Amino acid sequence: MTMTDDNGTAAAHSKAGTPAGGNGPATWTPTGMPASPATIDPEIWPGVAQPPSGAKAAVAGKAAGLLFKGAAKRLPLRVEYPDGTVLGTGGPDAPVMTMVRPEAFEVRIGDNGLIGLGESFMAGDWEASDLAAVLEVFAASVDSLIPMPLQKLRTLYLPRTPRQERNAEQNTRSNISRHYDLSNELFANFLDTTMSYSSALFPSAAGPLDSVDFGVLAEAQQAKIDRLLDKAGVGQGTRLLEIGTGWGELALRAAARGATVYSVTLSSEQQALAQARIADAGYADKVTVALQDYRAVEGEYDAVVSVEMIEAVGYEYWPIYFQTIDRVLAPGGKVAIQAITMPHGRMLATRNAYTWVHKYIFPGGFLPSVRAIEGITQQHTTLRVRERMGMGDHYAATLRLWEERFLARSAEVDGLGFDAVFQRMWLFYLCYSRAGFQSGYLDVQQIVLDRREAQL
Repeated sequence: MTMTDDNGTAAAHSKAGTPAGGNGPATWTPTGMPASPATIDPEIWPGVAQPPSGAKAAVAGKAAGLLFKGAAKRLPLRVEYPDGTVLGTGGPDAPVMTMVRPEAFEVRIGDNGLIGLGESFMAGDWEASDLAAVLEVFAASVDSLIPMPLQKLRTLYLPRTPRQERNAEQNTRSNISRHYDLSNELFANFLDTTMSYSSALFPSAAGPLDSVDFGVLAEAQQAKIDRLLDKAGVGQGTRLLEIGTGWGELALRAAARGATVYSVTLSSEQQALAQARIADAGYADKVTVALQDYRAVEGEYDAVVSVEMIEAVGYEYWPIYFQTIDRVLAPGGKVAIQAITMPHGRMLATRNAYTWVHKYIFPGGFLPSVRAIEGITQQHTTLRVRERMGMGDHYAATLRLWEERFLARSAEVDGLGFDAVFQRMWLFYLCYSRAGFQSGYLDVQQIVLDRREAQL
């Protein structure tokens, strides 16, 4: 199966374990990173197989190269070039970014900005001794990498979100399937036994977050779920709506408390596995998993829980998301959501941007700020934010464990037919995300809402 959008971008794997595009199975460097692909099929990876060419691309590449080198000179890392040039203020222990094909790297970022940064890594134009550490340096300096006058011109030269990726009802199923329907087996190779694909909440007894072990991840995922269920008041007889099923762990734990659960998803792969897990646990009569858009939900519920689903809703549809929750929430009901957030100013500056993550990982997605959630609920609903807890450091730890597990399961990922370009793409995604949380550019919040103010 090859999952390709209308721009020709792709996240690809094939049937029967044959790597997509004939690129061959991924090989691995001594540092544990997937090695650069020897060949790249342009039909499957059109944005990666060859760097942009032509006079315009060459001029943009020269300009981008000058900007990148100017920024790199100020950053606490080492950028090493084939001719022996080293840029950056980092000492011997600083993360190292090694340029393999600097001209191709510069042309790609000149043509596509940060999309080009990711595509150049996928192609093997540059390598890293510690990918997450290199990306963390960039994330921590994101507001100063490009001079302010040029930042104001970004909308003139950076790509816009394709119309077919806006999260209107007719597009949402396709957007979701391009990520979550890749393969349940792929996700099982790096997730824990709960199949939870969101930030865990580690107990203090697990030790420092930067060194917690994979063996405690399942317990930490259940702790995250239990806290949300507690905050939403889920117990015996609760009518619970879950927006975004995942692979069913939250529904299972809610049913075990005596709740009746109606859970909606747009991923057929997730629905199938969640239903199987729920049936195996003996809760098929307590849990319904529907393949349904959240906007189409009817009925009345005592509690609504949604874990890291608002990120897939899209900026312009956040009011509808919260209005839907408001519409179905019973009097006295509570809402608990877990949401990845970014600073409000950065959210406003990037709300129309089309990024590498959109193109290759989450089409149609966008991260809210806490301020946006508070403002939208105040303006468009009777719901009010009552409590929130930030846990970004826990997400950084969760992502580190996923990354380590993904690398350790390289042979199994090969066997599923995910080629070298895909594996470098997925690793970049995990490290890119971890860098965001480690730098403080991103956070994740558990947010509790109710209607107490509206009842006064």
